[in-house]
Amino acid sequence: MGSAEHFRWLRWIIAAVLVLNALDAVLTLQWVNSGRAREANLLLAPLLNQDPLLFVAVKFALVVLGVWLLWRLRTHPLAIVSLFVAFLAYYYLLLYHLRVFLPWQPF
Repeated sequence: MGSAEHFRWLRWIIAAVLVLNALDAVLTLQWVNSGRAREANLLLAPLLNQDPLLFVAVKFALVVLGVWLLWRLRTHPLAIVSLFVAFLAYYYLLLYHLRVFLPWQPF
């Protein structure tokens, strides 16, 4: 399953997931440190409260490992769907950050 063209698109989706994950980490740190929000992920919340740098490192590591595993399984349709779901989830999360926490409302 998948041609070179499909895998090129998939690489862009993976890059977008990693960038969106980084933006989520930065915005989460900003909102939590300002007292305007709390970490919703119950597994990562204790790390954020104890050591923000460790929180970011673990968050990045988990997403990178997940994306790497899905890339390795890219010949399976469920892996491709999972990558798109991850992209959509992080995209929605970025829109949520922008809509809820920024003073201007672009949409």
